[in-house]
Amino acid sequence: MGRLFLINLEGYIYSCKFCHTHFARVDDIISKSFHCRYGKAYLFDKVVNVIDGEIEERMMITGLHTVVDIFCVSCGSIVGWKYMFAYERTQKYKEGKFILERFKVLGPDGSLYMAAPQDDAEDA
Repeated sequence: MGRLFLINLEGYIYSCKFCHTHFARVDDIISKSFHCRYGKAYLFDKVVNVIDGEIEERMMITGLHTVVDIFCVSCGSIVGWKYMFAYERTQKYKEGKFILERFKVLGPDGSLYMAAPQDDAEDA
């Protein structure tokens, strides 16, 4: 395997809770009103230092979506997903956007989000 090149972000950022790799800037948050099986999840316009998993169709609270899970490029931890396609017209704004699960990342101040696991509901 070759050398790993990471993008380092400036300012307030969200990062991997295991290896501290930068993922996204606070300024790129679109919405904080999303949910996943571990609690809160945030919708971002841009995310860096992730790799895509396999494409799949997933039924969520807001309907059927085509998504790929996203993984930290440094340590391989799953940190959220990317919306590839939304079948409902009202959900089209999510296409090409990223979800970071708050439980799996460090906040801008280095804080962890600790929440008890809920049911398997994903999406807002």
